[in-house]
Amino acid sequence: MHINFQTYRTIKRSLAQVLHTRPNSHAEQHLTTLTLLICGIVASQHVQFDKLASHAPIRARKNESLITRYRRFVKHKHISADTLWLPFARPLLQGLAQTPLTIVLDGTTAGRGCVVLMASVVYRGRAIPLLWCVVKGKKGHLPETVHCALVRRLQQLIPADASVTLLGDGEFDGTDLQATLRSTNWQYVCRTASSILIHAGARVFSVGDLPLARGEAVYMSDVRMTAKQYGPVLLLAVWEAKHKQPLYLITSLADPQEAYQRYRLRFRIECMFANHKSRGFRIDKSHLADVERLGRLMIATSLAYVWIHAAAGFAQAHGWVEQFHRGDRCDLGLFQIGLRAIQYALREGARVPVSFILPIDPLGAPQ
Repeated sequence: MHINFQTYRTIKRSLAQVLHTRPNSHAEQHLTTLTLLICGIVASQHVQFDKLASHAPIRARKNESLITRYRRFVKHKHISADTLWLPFARPLLQGLAQTPLTIVLDGTTAGRGCVVLMASVVYRGRAIPLLWCVVKGKKGHLPETVHCALVRRLQQLIPADASVTLLGDGEFDGTDLQATLRSTNWQYVCRTASSILIHAGARVFSVGDLPLARGEAVYMSDVRMTAKQYGPVLLLAVWEAKHKQPLYLITSLADPQEAYQRYRLRFRIECMFANHKSRGFRIDKSHLADVERLGRLMIATSLAYVWIHAAAGFAQAHGWVEQFHRGDRCDLGLFQIGLRAIQYALREGARVPVSFILPIDPLGAPQ
């Protein structure tokens, strides 16, 4: 796919309207580079700078000159997600905050020896990036202090009166994190390990000792966990017949059925990571090893991700999908629909749909 110059200008204009960039300023230079990054990421479905340079939508520029420009962007200390990403994330949050918010935390590898801790919001069945932090490390659990720091940033971003439920896998069952969530009355459902100690009255046992057979579910309310005896929490164990192992959850919710149904939304972030990696932008193949530089690159990947989803919504609303996919059923996810919609518009000479603000259903976007 090759993004044309007209689409490049539309993207830059759409970004400038939200960021209020003044012409002929340093901010406009950064905006130009950000636009080039977004165009290259979507066109090449990669993040390595040499591949992005080969898909630049402007002429008479040497590839090495463009690569140098990309490097300067990710090195620039005054460029941050707060200034270039949050102006797009805030309207989405403010709109979704009219209904219960579902926030998902998870981590994934990226770049060279880095791990991205991502907080996303569930929007119409898909996970959309909100905030992230990048740390050095390999695949595995990050320190709980990193979790708590990201959640505190989230708490400053999300309206104080919003109803929030945070979901996480077994990495996010730390007691300090639970206390941080409860400090603003957020609910949570997180996976926990079978080895975690549970205190129920005078009884002390491991989570894995719960009597549970395949196809069953059990729960215990008002229990306390770990040697710190943190709580009270609800402990839920579910062993679906199709799974080899049971699932253990701890939650601040009182209803175990509601807790399990909400937790199932956690897996939406796995699709988002796949679209950022093997099925999309391949951030795991980036050559960047510096955490701050990789974090700045993710401003461009997040905006590209939102653009693709907005293009998918446009294609569905205007009957484009049947032009590039079979009409009797759709086997594509929104990400692939968005990519094909952009490619279809470029091929047919139609105006490429460009937006970085996702629409909010006034009656509440479905989860």
